[in-house]
Amino acid sequence: MIHATIILTVKPEFESDVDEIAGLLTKAGQLSRQEPGCVRFDVFHSQSNASVFLLSECWDSQETLDAHREAEAYTTIYVPKVRPRVERVPHVSTLLE
Repeated sequence: MIHATIILTVKPEFESDVDEIAGLLTKAGQLSRQEPGCVRFDVFHSQSNASVFLLSECWDSQETLDAHREAEAYTTIYVPKVRPRVERVPHVSTLLE
C-alpha cells in the first residue's frame, strides 16, 4: 500500500483564488476516489491558514498510483489548474507495522 501526503500552499499572487482552488481540489478528490486502486483520497483545508491544503491519498499499489497520474482528475484538473498556483511538498510513504 502506498500513502501520499501532499502539502499545497497557495502562492501569494494567487491568494484571491483560494475558494476556486478549494472547489477544484474537491472535484479532483471526488474523481480520484472513483479510480481503481484508490483506497482513500481526502482533501483537507487548513483552519489556521486559508492558503494551505493537505491531500492524503492511499493507493493499493505503486501501479495504481502511477495510473492515477494519467487519469482525468490529475491531468485535467490538478496539473493544469491547481499546480501552477501552489507550492507543493509531496511525501510518499509506506506504512510501518
